[in-house]
Amino acid sequence: MSEADAPRRSGTEVGVVQIKKLIPHRYPFLLVDRIVDMHSDKRAVGIKNVTINEPFFQGHFPDAPVMPGVLIVEAMAQTAGALVVQTLGIEYQERLLVYFMSIDNCRFRRPVVPGDQLMIEVVKERSRGPVWKFRGIARVEGKVVAEAVFAAMVRDKE
Repeated sequence: MSEADAPRRSGTEVGVVQIKKLIPHRYPFLLVDRIVDMHSDKRAVGIKNVTINEPFFQGHFPDAPVMPGVLIVEAMAQTAGALVVQTLGIEYQERLLVYFMSIDNCRFRRPVVPGDQLMIEVVKERSRGPVWKFRGIARVEGKVVAEAVFAAMVRDKE
């Protein structure tokens, strides 16, 4: 994905109620408000509306609030996790969890502050067995704020 690539929209849209069926995260750790474009087994574009009410802003940093970079990457991972479970099918939603395995080539380009809307695009690079690899890029107003390559593993909850 290049910086000039704008996310294309033509796939499935997923609201927060469905996202909560796909991944186990809940407040205050659910970091995807909506998926505006999902193409099973290929890519997804998630949205995170960043507000001053986020609990992490109490300590990061009270006088100059900035969204922690690790949470931006976590939002990428949650978007990818929803894509994985959606791809595998509804019969897996109750019994699977998607675990972070690795993060490579992570770069933070600009701070994310209250009032920003993160547009999180994840593209599946490959999957082999239970391991899925993704390239993620987060933008605010079309400008790249973070990017990473990361891997996840699908496991049964039990």
